[in-house]
Amino acid sequence: MNEQLQNYAREEIKKGLVLLPESWQHTFKRMYSFDNLTKNINDVVDDMPQDKLDWAMQQVKSSLRKQKDSEIK
Repeated sequence: MNEQLQNYAREEIKKGLVLLPESWQHTFKRMYSFDNLTKNINDVVDDMPQDKLDWAMQQVKSSLRKQKDSEIK
């Protein structure tokens, strides 16, 4: 993944994470920064290896969908 795509992915992940509850952000931290759960969520995203970005972006989008579905019910 080239640098431009990495930057785009990181920004999209950050935009999505800010819309999720803190408990969901904590789960994200446990997955991608398990050794430092107090780390700022944006720093977690910035420090992620590039090979995890695609999956993380999918996870955030899926979480946003689940959150929206639970609000409708």
